[in-house]
Amino acid sequence: MQIAVFLYPGFTALDCVGPYDVLSRLPDAEVVFCAAQRGEVRTETGMLGITADASIDEITSPDVLLIPGGFGTRVLMSDEPLLEWIRSVHARTQWTTSVCTGSLLLGAAGLLHGLDATTHWASTDLLESTGARYTEQRIVEHPDLHLMMGAGVSAGIDMALTLTARIAGDLFAQGVQLSIEYDPQPPFDTGSPSKAGPDLVALVRAVSAELEAAATAKVAAS
Repeated sequence: MQIAVFLYPGFTALDCVGPYDVLSRLPDAEVVFCAAQRGEVRTETGMLGITADASIDEITSPDVLLIPGGFGTRVLMSDEPLLEWIRSVHARTQWTTSVCTGSLLLGAAGLLHGLDATTHWASTDLLESTGARYTEQRIVEHPDLHLMMGAGVSAGIDMALTLTARIAGDLFAQGVQLSIEYDPQPPFDTGSPSKAGPDLVALVRAVSAELEAAATAKVAAS
């Protein structure tokens, strides 16, 4: 089973590394990190680089496509060659998946029009501009369209475990969850806008907007 993880300048590390650690445990899994060109691709902070061992031209029929989120997605929403690759690959996958703002690229490719979809809570307007309907669900799946999406960042682990259950069964997925000791017990109950309160939401939204503007400018200039 080939699992293609698409990397691009300005991706979020946990969006792909969390699901990678889960999906790599599937039977006969071959996880391939791919990008526009082979070579190192750096995260939105620039502090971490992951090597893409294949270009997207070399990835034509993966069983699973995973698109992580990150501020770099904004520039790519108008990258027609990339969007055409997503559409082409999606026609052959068993599952096409996204984490966080990775769903913006699915939407820009026309795959989410008229569908319930999820993304990071701070990017709901961008998602809905593609014709999707934002929902606060942590995991959204459309089995008939072989689409599955996780909400912001940490939801990628939940999405990957859900996908593992769909592919290999609940018992196998439960074993993977145990093997990675995924037993979240966060110190604060502020993991969603509805729980965090308006002041904290406003603060995080403002900081995120500044980081997004800086990261987007950096990606566009590179």
